[in-house]
Amino acid sequence: MITAAQLRAARALLGIDQRALAELSDLSVPTIQRMEASEGVIRCNVDSLMKLIGAMDQAGLELIGDGAASQDGGRGVRLKAPAHKEASRDAQMNSSQPRQSGAPRAGER
Repeated sequence: MITAAQLRAARALLGIDQRALAELSDLSVPTIQRMEASEGVIRCNVDSLMKLIGAMDQAGLELIGDGAASQDGGRGVRLKAPAHKEASRDAQMNSSQPRQSGAPRAGER
């Protein structure tokens, strides 16, 4: 499975636009647009998904699933697990709240 965010990031890493990806994968531009507009995992038929993944593989891109290691060890980026995002957001919210009567923030003395 591939998410819409992964698809957009993959396209950016390859430095191609939606039209070029459509040509590489033998899909229509509207199909690529629908895939990228999906929330979470992209929705499409299996044939379109296989064409898309095959085109990205031919272009030199490796899709890495949750908890999986990169097989070829190439450079890349990866999203952190959602729990990290939530902890980071909580830390940001705490640091942006006003202090009460000069009380130090967490970690301040």
